[in-house]
Amino acid sequence: MSGRDEIIRQAMTLTPEDRAYVADRIEQSLSQDGFASPDAAAAWIAEIERRVAAYDCGELQATGVDVALARTQAQLADRRSGKVDA
Repeated sequence: MSGRDEIIRQAMTLTPEDRAYVADRIEQSLSQDGFASPDAAAAWIAEIERRVAAYDCGELQATGVDVALARTQAQLADRRSGKVDA
């Protein structure tokens, strides 16, 4: 068994939360400033600027964190259950 296979084997014994943490840290190590590529970073910056401008001029309303989190959790549950196409 190669070293990387052994690392994967050990990682798979972790809790789901710990595996997510490890996966996130590995992904961050591969990306630039938290983004997979300069193009992805530029796209996110443009999207953030678009949303801030829409909020500033009243075209977009803010959603409370509790509402946004509940909505996200419901959508994730639907995807995991197969109710929504990925």
